Amino acid sequence: MSARPLIPRRKLFGNPTYVGAKLSPDGQLLSWLAPVDGVLNIWVSPVDSITAGQPVTRTRGRPINWQSWSPDGRYIMFLNDENGDENLHLFVVDPRSSELRDLTPFANVRALPTHWSHIVPDKIAISLNDRDVRWHDTFLLDLATGERTLAWENRQEFHFVGLDWRLKPRHAHSNAPDGGTRFWRIDEQKVTHWRDVPYEAYTSTRLWAFDAGCNHLHMSSSLEHDKSALLRINWSTGEERVLFKSDRADVTGAIFNARTFEPEAVCIDPGRQEWTALTPAVASELDLIKARLPGHAFHVESQSDDDRRWIVTSHTADQPATYHLLDRDRQTITELFTARPELKPYRLAPMQAVQGKSRDGFTLVSYLTLPAEIEADRPPRPLPMVLIVHGGPWGRDIYGYRRDHQWLADRGYAVLSVNYRGSTGFGKAFVAASEKEHAGKMHDDLIDMVDWAIAEGIAQKDKVAIFGVSYGGLASFVAATFTPEVFCCSVPVVGISNLQTLLESMPPYWAGFAEFMYRSYGDPRTEEGRKLLAERSPINKVDNIKKPMLIFHGANDVRCKIAESDTIVAAMQAKNIPVTYIVYPDEGHGFQKPANQLSYIAIAEAFFARHLGGACEPIGEDFEGSSHEVRAGANILSDLGVA
Repeated sequence: MSARPLIPRRKLFGNPTYVGAKLSPDGQLLSWLAPVDGVLNIWVSPVDSITAGQPVTRTRGRPINWQSWSPDGRYIMFLNDENGDENLHLFVVDPRSSELRDLTPFANVRALPTHWSHIVPDKIAISLNDRDVRWHDTFLLDLATGERTLAWENRQEFHFVGLDWRLKPRHAHSNAPDGGTRFWRIDEQKVTHWRDVPYEAYTSTRLWAFDAGCNHLHMSSSLEHDKSALLRINWSTGEERVLFKSDRADVTGAIFNARTFEPEAVCIDPGRQEWTALTPAVASELDLIKARLPGHAFHVESQSDDDRRWIVTSHTADQPATYHLLDRDRQTITELFTARPELKPYRLAPMQAVQGKSRDGFTLVSYLTLPAEIEADRPPRPLPMVLIVHGGPWGRDIYGYRRDHQWLADRGYAVLSVNYRGSTGFGKAFVAASEKEHAGKMHDDLIDMVDWAIAEGIAQKDKVAIFGVSYGGLASFVAATFTPEVFCCSVPVVGISNLQTLLESMPPYWAGFAEFMYRSYGDPRTEEGRKLLAERSPINKVDNIKKPMLIFHGANDVRCKIAESDTIVAAMQAKNIPVTYIVYPDEGHGFQKPANQLSYIAIAEAFFARHLGGACEPIGEDFEGSSHEVRAGANILSDLGVA
């Protein structure tokens, strides 16, 4: 091990210094999130004078994680919940007076802003489930007065209602019997079945947005291809035109013109991000970004209403998110700030995009990080390794800055993240291959990449840990119960131990894709489905647990309820199987408060050090203010010098 100082956990997992820059509609002001008394709040400055920035909110408790300007530029909108229960409230703050208002002050109601633009500058569209907790109605909300007007009462049980830029409902989607999606057209109050999207294309077929004239709808579609293409649909005639498609990966992002709402560039990510201009209008901007930020993944975070100024957010594996002002008239790109300037004195580790094969022939795009001092593609000798499994499972890992990779590589471990079947971005066949393969072929993919890492001389066979959040927590439970010989320890975070109770206790507002969940996991309404769910649930294989386990959960999690961890901990204790169990009573599906983040990472670090042998930073002040409760296995804290 190197004698160099460790990167402090606080610099990786504490509050960022800056995050989430947004332009005001006129392009003159900038808003972002930064700490005030240790809690992320909204700051505002002139776009050309960041140092003049001042906080316009001073909320306490839960951090603000999202903010955006109202279309008329009078307010900044943000969302927050009380305790991680996902019953979000919509707030606005006047950036000039700092007057703050809660526009949805309703108990146990989830508010989501859905549509706003310069075309209707005095209103936005929001969805609320105050009439029926399962289904969201659509309202137009006047941000100045707080008055809301019903735009669509969702008696049809639509999972989503899409509006045009005049804030008129135009389309919707709902459950289809096969687990796919049923699309509907809305013409005033008339609802017409439009088309069905089969189960296999569910995750890669999405309706995006209309153009400014509200005549053409853009969508990503894998109906005719394995990899999703970008389509333009004439809403009157139904004529479809393919604007872009690739045989290598799904369309995963686009840059839209801020005035016309026409797509002007498109992104795919077969392993590293690739942008293509659809029109000469943005070709010079893409060239400028590539020239100034070579090797960076990026996206356009914000645009002025006249589309002449963009906020471009970029990152590399060894550079956290960095925000730039792109001036299209001057053809200049100027760095505004980076999320974590405090990391600049430290040597961060590069990341490698690697590929292996599943035992049945799929290409598994994965990402490997080695300790920074290792300059070759492979370590001189095999290292202890942590396999980090992404959540979803209908998400994916990407190339770029990962604080979890940097943290664990800095402690001396190889770190591997795998896009297993079910991961999105690689075509519908790759997602469809995950159907009812939880604890089956999805897990085989993880094992196959662990075997690859061992064969490549990267991983030490008897020192491989598994770590994941949400679905990654399920994968960690599966590892401990289905393949206990492969991993030396496991760390499930807000994970799932019983697939049947997961499906029976979904949040009410997940009703719109319940059929997709049943098709994917197994149908708890049928005897056959219940049998499959039982066979694939870690709770029914507790006797197989042989290796140490550290479990984390948020008490207010509505997605993967705390009972998922409570029950497996109780089963382990009944069989005298050692387990460490940490609960955060003021968190939900993941840990947002910085003090809780730091204690969670500190405890996990001590656990990995005990079982993998890497470095461990002293606890210092990383428990201060944390709400964690040690409900089993308190001896792990002795490794941190905590009684």
